[in-house]
Amino acid sequence: MTNTGKTTVGFWFDPACPWAWMTSRWMLEVEKVRPVDVRWHVMSLAVLNENRLDEMPEEYRDAMRPGGRAWAPVRVCVAVEQEFGNEALGRLYTALGTRFHNRGEGRTPEAILGALADAGLPARLAEAGTSEAYDDALRISHKEGIEKVGQEVGTPIIAVPGPDGTEVAFFGPVVTPAPKGEAAARLWDGTLLVAGTPGFYELKRTRTEGPRFD
Repeated sequence: MTNTGKTTVGFWFDPACPWAWMTSRWMLEVEKVRPVDVRWHVMSLAVLNENRLDEMPEEYRDAMRPGGRAWAPVRVCVAVEQEFGNEALGRLYTALGTRFHNRGEGRTPEAILGALADAGLPARLAEAGTSEAYDDALRISHKEGIEKVGQEVGTPIIAVPGPDGTEVAFFGPVVTPAPKGEAAARLWDGTLLVAGTPGFYELKRTRTEGPRFD
């Protein structure tokens, strides 16, 4: 619990993932209708897949390789959190996601610079994207999240205290568009119900549409 009486919810994300972006927008809606306080954490699809590169399509493999375009956004996110804190990380995630996904700018250096400006953060932080200086901290944050749910999932990961005080953590939910208002609250309540059930592992169906950013 935070000092405001709200439940702290950990949210691990890679800003490059459009599905994690959708889930994060849903979590911001949940904050409005349930007593929760989201704490943002960085994870990395590049770190997650670094030992699986040979199994990936070439277009993804090139992005995930050391120095590929999957590394810069997460490195910059870690740099921002270390220097300016969690609230600033949340602002940057919103700015990055808006440019990457809603505007379709992609994970370009220009988009990262623009997102830093949108979030009111120094442009010099973009230099972290091409540096290994924050990789240890990135890996620690990634490991903290992925160890809660196992290696067979991706981003996002959510962790929340369960009704008996033990932590409940899960991947997802994967949803589009992001529910708002009471619909967001119902999905949150239902997700906590199934995720908190002992022995529950999976609920899934085939996606029939891509992420909708409306």
